[in-house]
Amino acid sequence: MTGNSRRWLFRGMIAVALAVAAALAWQTLKPDGLGDGFASGNGRIEATEVDVATKLPGRVAEILVDEGDFVKIGQVVARMDTQVLQAQLAQAEAQARQAQNAKLTATALVAQRESEQATASAVVNQRQAELTAAQKRFARTEALVRRNALPQQQLDDDRAVLQSAQAALAASRSQVLSAQAGIEAARSQVIEAQSAIEAADASVARLQADIDDSLLKAPRNGRVQYRVAQPGEVLAAGGKLLNMVDLSDVYMTFFLPAPQAGLLQLGQEVRLVIDAAPQYVIPAKLSYVASVAQFTPKTVETASEREKLMFRVKARIDPELLRKHITYVKTGVPGMAYLRLDPQAEWPADLQIRVPE
Repeated sequence: MTGNSRRWLFRGMIAVALAVAAALAWQTLKPDGLGDGFASGNGRIEATEVDVATKLPGRVAEILVDEGDFVKIGQVVARMDTQVLQAQLAQAEAQARQAQNAKLTATALVAQRESEQATASAVVNQRQAELTAAQKRFARTEALVRRNALPQQQLDDDRAVLQSAQAALAASRSQVLSAQAGIEAARSQVIEAQSAIEAADASVARLQADIDDSLLKAPRNGRVQYRVAQPGEVLAAGGKLLNMVDLSDVYMTFFLPAPQAGLLQLGQEVRLVIDAAPQYVIPAKLSYVASVAQFTPKTVETASEREKLMFRVKARIDPELLRKHITYVKTGVPGMAYLRLDPQAEWPADLQIRVPE
Protein backbone atom coordinates (compact mmCIF):
# COMPACT_ATOMS: atom_id res chain seq x y z
CA MET A 1 0.00 0.00 0.00
CA THR A 2 1.40 3.38 -1.04
CA GLY A 3 1.68 6.45 1.22
CA ASN A 4 -1.20 8.19 -0.60
CA SER A 5 -3.44 5.16 -0.14
CA ARG A 6 -2.72 5.08 3.57
CA ARG A 7 -3.57 8.76 3.90
CA TRP A 8 -6.88 8.35 2.08
CA LEU A 9 -7.75 5.29 4.19
CA PHE A 10 -6.94 7.21 7.37
CA ARG A 11 -9.12 10.13 6.28
CA GLY A 12 -11.98 7.81 5.43
CA MET A 13 -11.79 6.18 8.85
CA ILE A 14 -11.90 9.61 10.52
CA ALA A 15 -14.96 10.61 8.47
CA VAL A 16 -16.78 7.40 9.40
CA ALA A 17 -15.90 7.90 13.07
CA LEU A 18 -17.26 11.46 13.01
CA ALA A 19 -20.48 10.32 11.35
CA VAL A 20 -20.97 7.57 13.92
CA ALA A 21 -20.29 10.04 16.75
CA ALA A 22 -22.83 12.50 15.38
CA ALA A 23 -25.41 9.75 15.03
CA LEU A 24 -24.81 8.59 18.59
CA ALA A 25 -25.07 12.15 19.88
CA TRP A 26 -28.36 12.63 18.08
CA GLN A 27 -29.73 9.35 19.41
CA THR A 28 -28.69 10.40 22.90
CA LEU A 29 -30.00 13.95 22.77
CA LYS A 30 -33.09 13.65 20.58
CA PRO A 31 -36.40 13.95 22.38
CA ASP A 32 -38.59 10.89 22.58
CA GLY A 33 -41.86 10.01 24.17
CA LEU A 34 -43.32 13.51 23.80
CA GLY A 35 -46.90 12.36 24.30
CA ASP A 36 -50.17 13.56 22.79
CA GLY A 37 -49.65 17.16 23.91
CA PHE A 38 -46.85 17.70 21.38
CA ALA A 39 -46.31 17.48 17.65
CA SER A 40 -43.15 17.29 15.59
CA GLY A 41 -42.09 17.37 11.99
CA ASN A 42 -39.03 17.03 9.81
CA GLY A 43 -37.83 20.12 8.03
CA ARG A 44 -34.91 22.16 6.78
CA ILE A 45 -33.56 25.54 7.75
CA GLU A 46 -34.36 28.05 5.01
CA ALA A 47 -34.00 31.80 4.55
CA THR A 48 -35.48 34.46 2.31
CA GLU A 49 -33.49 34.62 -0.92
CA VAL A 50 -32.95 37.86 -2.81
CA ASP A 51 -31.57 38.34 -6.31
CA VAL A 52 -29.41 41.37 -7.07
CA ALA A 53 -30.20 42.22 -10.69
CA THR A 54 -29.45 45.05 -13.10
CA LYS A 55 -32.26 47.45 -13.93
CA LEU A 56 -30.91 48.33 -17.38
CA PRO A 57 -29.13 46.28 -20.02
CA GLY A 58 -25.37 46.71 -20.06
CA ARG A 59 -21.94 45.30 -19.40
CA VAL A 60 -20.83 44.24 -15.92
CA ALA A 61 -17.85 46.42 -15.02
CA GLU A 62 -17.01 45.05 -11.58
CA ILE A 63 -18.35 42.70 -8.89
CA LEU A 64 -17.13 43.73 -5.45
CA VAL A 65 -18.14 40.71 -3.35
CA ASP A 66 -17.49 36.98 -3.43
CA GLU A 67 -19.61 33.98 -2.53
CA GLY A 68 -19.94 33.64 1.23
CA ASP A 69 -19.35 37.34 1.95
CA PHE A 70 -21.61 39.11 4.42
CA VAL A 71 -23.06 42.36 3.08
CA LYS A 72 -25.00 45.18 4.70
CA ILE A 73 -28.05 46.93 3.32
CA GLY A 74 -27.04 49.71 0.93
CA GLN A 75 -23.54 48.31 0.38
CA VAL A 76 -22.35 48.55 -3.23
CA VAL A 77 -21.86 44.98 -4.43
CA ALA A 78 -21.43 45.48 -8.20
CA ARG A 79 -20.99 48.18 -10.80
CA MET A 80 -22.24 48.33 -14.38
CA ASP A 81 -20.43 50.11 -17.20
CA THR A 82 -21.87 53.65 -17.56
CA GLN A 83 -19.85 55.17 -20.45
CA VAL A 84 -22.89 55.47 -22.73
CA LEU A 85 -25.03 56.86 -19.91
CA GLN A 86 -22.35 59.40 -19.01
CA ALA A 87 -22.24 60.60 -22.63
CA GLN A 88 -26.04 60.89 -22.74
CA LEU A 89 -25.98 62.79 -19.44
CA ALA A 90 -23.43 65.28 -20.82
CA GLN A 91 -25.65 65.80 -23.88
CA ALA A 92 -28.75 66.34 -21.71
CA GLU A 93 -26.88 68.84 -19.51
CA ALA A 94 -25.78 70.76 -22.63
CA GLN A 95 -29.39 70.84 -23.84
CA ALA A 96 -30.45 72.17 -20.43
CA ARG A 97 -27.90 74.98 -20.67
CA GLN A 98 -29.04 75.74 -24.22
CA ALA A 99 -32.65 75.96 -23.06
CA GLN A 100 -31.66 78.28 -20.21
CA ASN A 101 -29.86 80.59 -22.65
CA ALA A 102 -32.90 80.55 -24.93
CA LYS A 103 -35.06 81.60 -22.00
CA LEU A 104 -32.72 84.48 -21.18
CA THR A 105 -32.84 85.61 -24.82
CA ALA A 106 -36.65 85.39 -24.90
CA THR A 107 -36.91 87.29 -21.61
CA ALA A 108 -34.71 90.07 -23.02
CA LEU A 109 -36.86 90.13 -26.13
CA VAL A 110 -39.97 90.60 -23.99
CA ALA A 111 -38.33 93.60 -22.31
CA GLN A 112 -37.40 95.01 -25.72
CA ARG A 113 -40.95 94.61 -27.04
CA GLU A 114 -42.37 96.22 -23.90
CA SER A 115 -40.02 99.17 -24.42
CA GLU A 116 -41.16 99.46 -28.01
CA GLN A 117 -44.76 99.40 -26.83
CA ALA A 118 -44.07 102.20 -24.34
CA THR A 119 -42.45 104.25 -27.11
CA ALA A 120 -45.35 103.61 -29.45
CA SER A 121 -47.81 104.64 -26.72
CA ALA A 122 -45.88 107.91 -26.22
CA VAL A 123 -46.02 108.52 -29.99
CA VAL A 124 -49.79 107.96 -29.87
CA ASN A 125 -50.11 110.63 -27.20
CA GLN A 126 -47.98 112.98 -29.30
CA ARG A 127 -50.02 112.32 -32.42
CA GLN A 128 -53.21 112.81 -30.45
CA ALA A 129 -52.01 116.22 -29.27
CA GLU A 130 -51.03 117.16 -32.83
CA LEU A 131 -54.44 116.08 -34.09
CA THR A 132 -56.20 118.13 -31.44
CA ALA A 133 -54.17 121.23 -32.40
CA ALA A 134 -54.87 120.62 -36.10
CA GLN A 135 -58.59 120.25 -35.43
CA LYS A 136 -58.72 123.58 -33.53
CA ARG A 137 -56.67 125.37 -36.18
CA PHE A 138 -58.93 124.02 -38.93
CA ALA A 139 -62.05 125.14 -37.03
CA ARG A 140 -60.70 128.69 -36.62
CA THR A 141 -59.60 128.89 -40.24
CA GLU A 142 -62.93 127.62 -41.42
CA ALA A 143 -64.76 130.33 -39.42
CA LEU A 144 -62.49 133.08 -40.73
CA VAL A 145 -62.83 131.89 -44.32
CA ARG A 146 -66.62 132.15 -44.02
CA ARG A 147 -66.18 135.81 -43.05
CA ASN A 148 -63.67 136.22 -45.90
CA ALA A 149 -61.00 137.08 -43.36
CA LEU A 150 -58.68 134.40 -44.74
CA PRO A 151 -58.24 132.97 -48.22
CA GLN A 152 -59.64 129.55 -49.20
CA GLN A 153 -56.11 128.28 -49.69
CA GLN A 154 -55.40 128.57 -45.98
CA LEU A 155 -58.45 126.43 -45.25
CA ASP A 156 -57.28 123.80 -47.71
CA ASP A 157 -53.82 123.80 -46.16
CA ASP A 158 -55.22 123.39 -42.61
CA ARG A 159 -57.51 120.59 -43.83
CA ALA A 160 -54.48 118.73 -45.23
CA VAL A 161 -52.63 119.20 -41.92
CA LEU A 162 -55.66 117.83 -40.05
CA GLN A 163 -55.91 114.76 -42.29
CA SER A 164 -52.18 114.17 -41.95
CA ALA A 165 -52.48 114.31 -38.14
CA GLN A 166 -55.35 111.80 -38.24
CA ALA A 167 -53.29 109.43 -40.40
CA ALA A 168 -50.27 109.79 -38.12
CA LEU A 169 -52.42 108.95 -35.07
CA ALA A 170 -53.81 105.85 -36.77
CA ALA A 171 -50.29 104.75 -37.72
CA SER A 172 -48.98 105.22 -34.19
CA ARG A 173 -51.88 103.21 -32.78
CA SER A 174 -51.03 100.40 -35.21
CA GLN A 175 -47.47 100.47 -33.89
CA VAL A 176 -48.83 100.00 -30.35
CA LEU A 177 -50.82 96.97 -31.48
CA SER A 178 -47.77 95.60 -33.30
CA ALA A 179 -45.64 96.07 -30.19
CA GLN A 180 -48.28 94.27 -28.10
CA ALA A 181 -48.26 91.35 -30.55
CA GLY A 182 -44.46 91.26 -30.31
CA ILE A 183 -44.69 91.10 -26.53
CA GLU A 184 -47.08 88.15 -26.68
CA ALA A 185 -44.82 86.32 -29.14
CA ALA A 186 -41.78 86.93 -26.94
CA ARG A 187 -43.66 85.69 -23.87
CA SER A 188 -44.58 82.54 -25.78
CA GLN A 189 -40.89 82.02 -26.49
CA VAL A 190 -40.18 82.37 -22.75
CA ILE A 191 -42.79 79.69 -21.98
CA GLU A 192 -41.39 77.44 -24.71
CA ALA A 193 -37.87 77.91 -23.37
CA GLN A 194 -39.07 77.10 -19.83
CA SER A 195 -40.70 73.91 -21.11
CA ALA A 196 -37.45 72.99 -22.86
CA ILE A 197 -35.57 73.58 -19.59
CA GLU A 198 -37.96 71.32 -17.68
CA ALA A 199 -37.70 68.60 -20.34
CA ALA A 200 -33.89 68.81 -20.31
CA ASP A 201 -33.81 68.76 -16.50
CA ALA A 202 -36.06 65.69 -16.53
CA SER A 203 -33.69 63.97 -18.96
CA VAL A 204 -30.74 64.86 -16.73
CA ALA A 205 -32.57 63.49 -13.66
CA ARG A 206 -33.54 60.28 -15.49
CA LEU A 207 -30.03 59.64 -16.74
CA GLN A 208 -28.55 60.43 -13.33
CA ALA A 209 -31.01 57.93 -11.79
CA ASP A 210 -29.93 55.33 -14.37
CA ILE A 211 -26.28 55.98 -13.49
CA ASP A 212 -27.08 55.66 -9.79
CA ASP A 213 -28.94 52.41 -10.49
CA SER A 214 -25.81 51.13 -12.23
CA LEU A 215 -24.25 50.93 -8.78
CA LEU A 216 -25.93 47.76 -7.57
CA LYS A 217 -26.50 47.77 -3.82
CA ALA A 218 -27.48 45.08 -1.35
CA PRO A 219 -31.24 45.38 -0.70
CA ARG A 220 -30.85 44.00 2.84
CA ASN A 221 -28.34 42.48 5.24
CA GLY A 222 -27.34 38.97 4.30
CA ARG A 223 -24.80 36.63 2.79
CA VAL A 224 -23.89 36.14 -0.86
CA GLN A 225 -24.74 32.64 -2.04
CA TYR A 226 -23.87 32.71 -5.73
CA ARG A 227 -22.22 34.94 -8.30
CA VAL A 228 -24.46 34.39 -11.30
CA ALA A 229 -22.52 36.68 -13.66
CA GLN A 230 -18.89 37.75 -14.05
CA PRO A 231 -17.23 41.07 -14.97
CA GLY A 232 -17.30 41.69 -18.73
CA GLU A 233 -20.56 39.87 -19.36
CA VAL A 234 -23.37 41.74 -21.10
CA LEU A 235 -26.73 41.36 -19.35
CA ALA A 236 -30.26 42.19 -20.42
CA ALA A 237 -32.52 44.32 -18.26
CA GLY A 238 -33.26 42.38 -15.09
CA GLY A 239 -30.19 40.18 -15.55
CA LYS A 240 -29.10 38.57 -12.27
CA LEU A 241 -25.61 39.13 -10.89
CA LEU A 242 -25.83 37.80 -7.36
CA ASN A 243 -28.04 35.63 -5.21
CA MET A 244 -28.04 36.36 -1.49
CA VAL A 245 -29.91 35.16 1.58
CA ASP A 246 -31.40 37.40 4.24
CA LEU A 247 -30.07 35.87 7.45
CA SER A 248 -32.43 37.97 9.55
CA ASP A 249 -35.39 36.01 8.12
CA VAL A 250 -34.55 32.37 8.78
CA TYR A 251 -37.19 29.70 9.30
CA MET A 252 -37.84 25.96 9.17
CA THR A 253 -40.53 24.56 6.89
CA PHE A 254 -42.16 21.25 7.80
CA PHE A 255 -45.48 19.41 7.45
CA LEU A 256 -48.11 18.35 9.99
CA PRO A 257 -51.25 16.26 9.53
CA ALA A 258 -54.63 17.97 9.53
CA PRO A 259 -55.68 16.97 13.09
CA GLN A 260 -52.55 18.60 14.53
CA ALA A 261 -52.47 21.56 12.15
CA GLY A 262 -56.00 22.48 13.21
CA LEU A 263 -54.79 23.12 16.76
CA LEU A 264 -52.00 25.51 15.82
CA GLN A 265 -51.99 29.24 16.48
CA LEU A 266 -49.79 31.77 14.76
CA GLY A 267 -47.13 33.08 17.11
CA GLN A 268 -47.06 30.02 19.35
CA GLU A 269 -43.74 28.67 20.55
CA VAL A 270 -41.75 26.20 18.46
CA ARG A 271 -38.46 24.59 19.37
CA LEU A 272 -36.00 23.47 16.74
CA VAL A 273 -33.24 20.89 16.91
CA ILE A 274 -30.97 20.71 13.87
CA ASP A 275 -28.95 17.66 12.93
CA ALA A 276 -25.67 19.56 12.70
CA ALA A 277 -25.89 20.75 16.33
CA PRO A 278 -28.21 18.44 18.30
CA GLN A 279 -26.90 19.81 21.60
CA TYR A 280 -28.84 23.05 21.05
CA VAL A 281 -32.58 23.67 21.26
CA ILE A 282 -33.41 26.82 19.30
CA PRO A 283 -36.55 28.84 20.08
CA ALA A 284 -38.81 29.92 17.22
CA LYS A 285 -42.32 31.23 16.59
CA LEU A 286 -45.00 29.76 14.36
CA SER A 287 -45.24 32.25 11.49
CA TYR A 288 -47.29 30.47 8.84
CA VAL A 289 -49.82 27.66 8.46
CA ALA A 290 -51.02 26.80 4.96
CA SER A 291 -54.70 27.50 4.37
CA VAL A 292 -54.96 24.64 1.88
CA ALA A 293 -53.94 21.07 2.65
CA GLN A 294 -51.84 18.95 0.33
CA PHE A 295 -50.69 15.37 0.17
CA THR A 296 -47.70 14.40 2.18
CA PRO A 297 -44.31 14.77 0.48
CA LYS A 298 -42.90 11.79 -1.40
CA THR A 299 -40.33 11.27 1.33
CA VAL A 300 -43.08 9.64 3.41
CA GLU A 301 -42.74 5.97 2.59
CA THR A 302 -45.88 4.18 3.73
CA ALA A 303 -49.06 4.17 1.65
CA SER A 304 -51.23 4.88 4.69
CA GLU A 305 -49.26 8.01 5.48
CA ARG A 306 -49.45 9.15 1.86
CA GLU A 307 -53.21 9.14 2.07
CA LYS A 308 -53.23 11.74 4.81
CA LEU A 309 -53.52 15.38 3.96
CA MET A 310 -50.76 17.54 5.37
CA PHE A 311 -50.40 21.27 6.03
CA ARG A 312 -47.23 23.18 5.38
CA VAL A 313 -46.01 25.03 8.47
CA LYS A 314 -43.22 27.57 9.01
CA ALA A 315 -41.45 28.44 12.24
CA ARG A 316 -39.39 31.64 12.23
CA ILE A 317 -36.28 32.03 14.37
CA ASP A 318 -35.96 35.21 16.43
CA PRO A 319 -34.00 37.80 14.33
CA GLU A 320 -32.22 39.09 17.46
CA LEU A 321 -30.89 35.59 18.18
CA LEU A 322 -29.80 35.29 14.56
CA ARG A 323 -27.87 38.57 14.75
CA LYS A 324 -25.93 37.34 17.77
CA HIS A 325 -24.80 34.22 15.92
CA ILE A 326 -24.91 35.45 12.32
CA THR A 327 -21.67 33.75 11.28
CA TYR A 328 -23.00 30.32 12.28
CA VAL A 329 -26.31 30.55 10.43
CA LYS A 330 -26.56 28.05 7.57
CA THR A 331 -29.43 27.23 5.27
CA GLY A 332 -30.41 23.81 3.97
CA VAL A 333 -29.56 22.09 7.26
CA PRO A 334 -32.14 19.39 8.20
CA GLY A 335 -33.64 19.06 11.64
CA MET A 336 -36.78 18.63 13.71
CA ALA A 337 -39.43 21.07 14.84
CA TYR A 338 -41.43 20.50 18.02
CA LEU A 339 -44.72 22.19 18.93
CA ARG A 340 -46.84 22.10 22.05
CA LEU A 341 -50.45 21.34 21.17
CA ASP A 342 -51.59 21.41 24.79
CA PRO A 343 -50.76 24.80 26.38
CA GLN A 344 -50.77 23.15 29.82
CA ALA A 345 -48.15 20.55 28.88
CA GLU A 346 -44.63 21.06 30.20
CA TRP A 347 -41.70 20.97 27.84
CA PRO A 348 -39.55 17.91 28.58
CA ALA A 349 -36.05 18.43 29.90
CA ASP A 350 -34.40 17.53 26.59
CA LEU A 351 -36.38 20.32 24.85
CA GLN A 352 -35.44 23.11 27.25
CA ILE A 353 -33.97 26.02 25.32
CA ARG A 354 -30.22 25.77 24.88
CA VAL A 355 -28.48 28.24 22.56
CA PRO A 356 -24.80 29.04 22.01
CA GLU A 357 -23.29 31.59 24.37
